Amino acid sequence: MPMLNWSKIDTVLLDMDGTLLDLHFDNHFWLNVIPEQLAKKHNISVAKAFADIEKRYQAVEGKIQWYCLDYWQKELDLPIMELKREIQHLITVRDDVPEFLKALKAAGKELILLTNAHPDSLSLKVERTQFDQYLDKLISTHEYGVSKECQSLWQQVQADLGFDKSKTLFVDDSLSVLASAKQFGIEHLLAVANPDSKQPVKDITGYLSITDYRTLLPIA
Repeated sequence: MPMLNWSKIDTVLLDMDGTLLDLHFDNHFWLNVIPEQLAKKHNISVAKAFADIEKRYQAVEGKIQWYCLDYWQKELDLPIMELKREIQHLITVRDDVPEFLKALKAAGKELILLTNAHPDSLSLKVERTQFDQYLDKLISTHEYGVSKECQSLWQQVQADLGFDKSKTLFVDDSLSVLASAKQFGIEHLLAVANPDSKQPVKDITGYLSITDYRTLLPIA
């Protein structure tokens, strides 16, 4: 498998859900908890609620609303953060992440979280796991009003951070987001093939991919 040339990487931009944290929490929340709550609220079957929510998800997929808890609270009339807190025990850092981030930090790389997650969701996850201790900066794309799927997000973030595209690695589990980063000109891209510990490994083509960050060590 082709490896990353760490000597050519100064900045590492990292996604959060499915990349640093196990995506199981989010998948369970949006695909199980929310349909169940909707079913209860409207006295309909979970299958009917799921079909309804699936349509709503598809309508805004990839847009900032897709990731916006305020949008979903209003759209569904459900206490989103309250429901997230009820299952917060499922929020976990991937097993391979601490060692990987410590190695990156020790090698002098700049580590920046770039997540589409809503600030409230980001706060809950930091509070639960303290994964921020390894990072230099945390950015939610909600600060910019557009998601990583949009070129304007990359333009704004680069204008603010001043990173060198040719010396930057971007890590994400979403192929559409990786494609957006590639279009912007980020030189080094890495896909996560096993974002959800309860789901099968994804078959990824077109990008260097990992199922365990420790296979990328040592870092110089």
